[in-house]
Amino acid sequence: MNNPTTQTYTSLTTAYDFFNQELFSGSLPPCLLTMQRHKGAFGYFSGERFASSVDSKEITDEIALNPAHFARKPGEVLSTLAHEMVHLWQHHYGKPARKGYHDKQWAAKMHEIGLIPTATGEEGGKETGQKMTHFIEENGLFARVVAKLLVEHPAILYHDRSETDTARKKKAASKTKYTCPDCGLNAWAKPDAPLVCGTCQEPMLAENIEEEEDE
Repeated sequence: MNNPTTQTYTSLTTAYDFFNQELFSGSLPPCLLTMQRHKGAFGYFSGERFASSVDSKEITDEIALNPAHFARKPGEVLSTLAHEMVHLWQHHYGKPARKGYHDKQWAAKMHEIGLIPTATGEEGGKETGQKMTHFIEENGLFARVVAKLLVEHPAILYHDRSETDTARKKKAASKTKYTCPDCGLNAWAKPDAPLVCGTCQEPMLAENIEEEEDE
């Protein structure tokens, strides 16, 4: 019988090592990969989060991925891993922005590896802000690298089944949380409501397109 823990974490660690070599020239340190159900996010990065039980001076970063969103195509799931790896890169080699904010340095590195940052989840969205997602650049570096990875090492990931079709339909009919990508103001309305922040004049983002948080 297959071991789902071994299969899942082997797929994720293999992808991390592969992306480190192909997208970051092997410059990133190892980190602790975890799976966390974090409402409204596909994943997050937390710098220097854990210490070893053997040597407390041995500190490592965390990249967490949300298994509730593993039902997407493997390349899309793994693009979230690469997204968080950009935060890890910035934490070690750049100038990290304030907590949760995605700045121009982060956005530039995302472009460099073939992921296009967007606040709306679509092409042309604002590329910096508090809550951001991305899309994969067609024929870009990440698209080529992840295609190569999945041929050599097919990803085996187990997605969270807790959200049934009935639950998703119920959620779609209820009120949805919206957040301003600039100031963080929250509001609640029906799904697909065209809300605009009165202070920043920015389109407010529905909770289900939030992808990443930097803790």
